[in-house]
Amino acid sequence: MSAELEDIHEECGIFGVWGHPDAARLTYFGLHALQHRGQEGAGIVSNDNGHLIGHRGLGLLTQVFSDEHEIERLKGDKAIGHVRYATSGSGSVDNIQPFLFRFHDGDVALGHNGNLTNCVSLRRKLEDEGAIFHSNSDTEVLMHLIRRSNAPTFMDKLKEALNKVHGGFAYLLMTEHAMIGALDPNGFRPLSLGRMKNGAYVLASETCALDIVGAEFVRDIGPGEIIVVDDDGYHMDRYTTNTQLAICSMEYIYFARPDSNIYGVNVHSARKRMGAILAKESPAPADMVIAVPNSSLSAASGFSETSGLPNEMGLIKNQYVARTFIQPTQELREQGVRMKLSAVRGVVKGKSVAVIDDSIVRGTTSRRIVQLLREAGAREVHMRISSPPLKYPCFYGIDIQTTKELIAAKKSVEEIREYIGADSLAFLSLDGLVEAIGLHADAPYGGLCVAYFNGDYPTALDDYEESFLKSLTPEDRVRIAKFAHDKSHYQGNEFSADIDTLQAQVAKA
Repeated sequence: MSAELEDIHEECGIFGVWGHPDAARLTYFGLHALQHRGQEGAGIVSNDNGHLIGHRGLGLLTQVFSDEHEIERLKGDKAIGHVRYATSGSGSVDNIQPFLFRFHDGDVALGHNGNLTNCVSLRRKLEDEGAIFHSNSDTEVLMHLIRRSNAPTFMDKLKEALNKVHGGFAYLLMTEHAMIGALDPNGFRPLSLGRMKNGAYVLASETCALDIVGAEFVRDIGPGEIIVVDDDGYHMDRYTTNTQLAICSMEYIYFARPDSNIYGVNVHSARKRMGAILAKESPAPADMVIAVPNSSLSAASGFSETSGLPNEMGLIKNQYVARTFIQPTQELREQGVRMKLSAVRGVVKGKSVAVIDDSIVRGTTSRRIVQLLREAGAREVHMRISSPPLKYPCFYGIDIQTTKELIAAKKSVEEIREYIGADSLAFLSLDGLVEAIGLHADAPYGGLCVAYFNGDYPTALDDYEESFLKSLTPEDRVRIAKFAHDKSHYQGNEFSADIDTLQAQVAKA
């Protein structure tokens, strides 16, 4: 994970296994491989002959399960688990998943990766109808919808509920008789199925978690799909056919582990191609290439190979400083960067360096990196960013729901360069990003969600729409209205306003 992207937090990680005698321990190992997706809390629920047993807590997985007894207590050959960063809901143990619900007709456990865009309005309606919530996480909404459905079977109730929630979600449920996974209609969040040598099936947010437990990849869960795993094996179902792939491009840029594959594309290879295309688009007059560790290592490799510049270790990351080192003052934040990163004086002194990073969020970290390299004697510092400028919020499960602190939303590339103090600055183009990832799906942007870069959201924004529209400049309102004007899911809301009227407002402003 690069230093700059630590200002943005991941979604969550989910993992489940059906049919392994040591299911809880296997789930622990799988979650450990997904720890980069969330460090705020963790939990596991096991299924012992239909009786669900859970344990959850705040902190890293090793802290939550520091006592061997906690794993041993989770008996059974089926289990699901979750590692969490709070994209919705406060840092309370009440919000740690999987949630475990005990009903008269059977127990159900539920975990969720993503963010619902209509959670506030759904929750308000449910509370008005008498629902009582035990957490302030958006995940609990789904279970209330399931229980209030009049459909005849659990699967019918689930399908009805899934058609009422909007946004980004990968759900993992455990009932007495099945493990169920479900993906949103755009497939924003990844979810993969694997099979172990003993026949056990595994569901995981990333394929790296399948690898860690020795499971062979079977298939990705697609947009709008439901997978049901039980004692007879697995079968696929759908709750909607109104789907269009828009996998989060940030999974490829920095969230996912480099050894994971998402929809058949290896993350390391995609990042390497990002660096290679960046080198073609924006070559740097440098003596060497330097990566900002860790998730920029792949992009730096691609930039180096294409440019012919040597790839040197000019920045070192202290692996023992918590990645979520966030301090209340700017002075302490900058000291935190110094604790996390060190420039290698013997490598950079007197040299012109091309620094490869995967993003610029607030700009404060990039500014400090440039300063560190200059203090170490670098003659010139040329920043190259292996993604487009990050200008717009994400409403599907990444913790950037405001433009206030996104420097690219307020400044031009030249103004950002001046702020961070680099000799030059360039970003990967949007076309370059789509080409580098190379999904080639029959969907806009090759099957990627790139709204964070251009404001073209694949869905309606529901509860977030009003505040988002207010945050935009008049020019941006017109541009984004043009994106949305012909999309059926925007009809009837403010985005579908007449473009000529908006343009007249801009001219008047």
